[in-house]
Amino acid sequence: MDSASLDLVRRLRQRHHDVVEPQTFRLLGQEWDLLPGVYAPNLTPSAALYAQWLPYPVGGAFCEVGCGTGYISVLAAQRGCARVTALDVSPAAVENTRRNADRHGVTDRVDVRCGDLFAPLDDGDRYDLVFWNSNFVDTALPESSDAMLDRAFADPGYTTHDTFLRTVADRLAPGGRVMLGFTDLGDTGLLGRLAAARGWRPEPRRRAVGAHPDGELRYELIELVRA
Repeated sequence: MDSASLDLVRRLRQRHHDVVEPQTFRLLGQEWDLLPGVYAPNLTPSAALYAQWLPYPVGGAFCEVGCGTGYISVLAAQRGCARVTALDVSPAAVENTRRNADRHGVTDRVDVRCGDLFAPLDDGDRYDLVFWNSNFVDTALPESSDAMLDRAFADPGYTTHDTFLRTVADRLAPGGRVMLGFTDLGDTGLLGRLAAARGWRPEPRRRAVGAHPDGELRYELIELVRA
């Protein structure tokens, strides 16, 4: 990653660290809770893009990896998914998602669990769509006061991506799909090589350029298909 891109990530990360009190924000016409230490969808235009681009499996099962505030998981329930599982390694994010599920009256359909990737799931859990707005920065960031929050930004060497690519097939129902949120700050070449080694091929489904206070980025919804 070049220095300009790294500076952009640092500025965006600092804006997240500046959130030190619980807040609310509006997104897609609804009000949402935001807790300190949780990735803030309102700080980047990708949040609304992914929410509108995802092909929610109406009547089916949806799994969100790295749920953060849980807005995607809540929207999945609102848009007709019969069963939604929201996963995050951060206890703060898990609490945040539970608050938003309660705020919007979907706690009966949104099951929130804490742990790394698919570790919190039961053996038989399978999904029609698995989505991860991945921590696509492949460069280690300078240490900060909140290492858990920093995991929402960076995955040095894409070790977590590789684990995801190795294990996600075991979590798919017949005909199930896998999608990633990604940007041009990510290493598409590395993602492609890791995916190929695990039997996947990344295919962009939607793209858009968005501007925010920290700079302009190209956002992508990538589907992983069997190679």
